[in-house]
Amino acid sequence: MQILKVENVVSGYGAMEVLHGVSVEVEKGKIVCIIGPNGAGKTTLLNTIFGILRPWKGRILFKGEDISGFPPQRLVKMGIGYVPQQPDNIFPMLTVDENLEMGGFILNEDLQPRKEQVYELFPDIADRRKSRAGDLSGGMRQMLAIGRALMLEPELLLLDEPSTGLAPSLVDALFERIKMLNERGMSILLVEQNAYQALQISDWAYVLEGGEKKAEGPAKEMLEDKEIGKLYLGRR
Repeated sequence: MQILKVENVVSGYGAMEVLHGVSVEVEKGKIVCIIGPNGAGKTTLLNTIFGILRPWKGRILFKGEDISGFPPQRLVKMGIGYVPQQPDNIFPMLTVDENLEMGGFILNEDLQPRKEQVYELFPDIADRRKSRAGDLSGGMRQMLAIGRALMLEPELLLLDEPSTGLAPSLVDALFERIKMLNERGMSILLVEQNAYQALQISDWAYVLEGGEKKAEGPAKEMLEDKEIGKLYLGRR
């Protein structure tokens, strides 16, 4: 069953067209990654899915419903979470605990149980719950950003370059948590510059370049593809 279907979407900024008829799909309970060079349109695609940009052409379906151009606040209530690239993904002047509460502000219920679930998943930030978020390391900030998106328990999580700027050891830990979320049943659309590790944890993959889809297929097969390896995985 498809939880997300993007059909021939054209989108961009101002008069500049960035996406030229891009189509992607996410099956329920799967991790799908999008790889490609800088400037390929990967972030533009996520921004269009999440309603930050309106598609000029094409349509976007979530659980079969056309959500093209729906505003982010409506999509959040429908079950889509989005973690944009650093550094704009946390409230630096608020504490860790307050950041998580902001993630669940639309809920009329006690948020403590949901916060404890986040702290269980990311124990590193549990010890800093009263600390100002702006004082956290890059890795902890990213864990907090994902944790805040999890407060509404989204069915589909959009992640934009979550490993950017992180030390290798933190990158490994972050991808382990992403895989863990998926094993709990969450569908994930992952945009990632670290193509090798993204492909390792994903079920399906797309290559985006110049605002167009250049290739797609099972992630494990892309790991073994010589051309993909040469162009995007640093192999010779």
